[in-house]
Amino acid sequence: MSEKNINKPLTYSESGVDIEAGETVVEKIKGLVSSTFNSQVLEGLGSFGGFFQPDFKGITQPVLISSTDSVGTKLKISFMTNRHNTIGEDLVNHCVNDILVHGARPLFFLDYLGLNKVNPSTVAEIVGGISRGCKNSGTALIGGETAELTDLYQPGEYDLAGFIVGVVDKEKIINGSKIKEGDICL
Repeated sequence: MSEKNINKPLTYSESGVDIEAGETVVEKIKGLVSSTFNSQVLEGLGSFGGFFQPDFKGITQPVLISSTDSVGTKLKISFMTNRHNTIGEDLVNHCVNDILVHGARPLFFLDYLGLNKVNPSTVAEIVGGISRGCKNSGTALIGGETAELTDLYQPGEYDLAGFIVGVVDKEKIINGSKIKEGDICL
């Protein structure tokens, strides 16, 4: 690379990032995201961080439990079928299950979507599924990241991950230490 190229500022467009498509995505998903909000969410879509003021009434010793997960190779099914409206819901359910096994109720969720190129319709389908999963579990979707990485992902493919935080009263934590043969789940 010549010195001339090193000193020249690189624009988002020249690096493969489509700012206009990103803005279109925000418009398409803001209703989906805000539909998961409850009285504990303090800020709307667009901030660099999600604001959440938890209500711990009725919990004497609140313990936060968090988890992060992905849907793994299930993404390949979405790519092969060109169906993207359920993969986000599956992701939320993975994360909810990871904290539910410890007795925690979900509070909020954040997602990460890395892709080759922003396709606003596909992103809206994915976030629609995330939103549905959050609403079904009583979880607020308070933020996320959509990263357009043209040199990392193949055209039409993406990666999807999520992060969840829940709460449980310390005396009600399920850690498996009391499980014995013959126990059943109700």
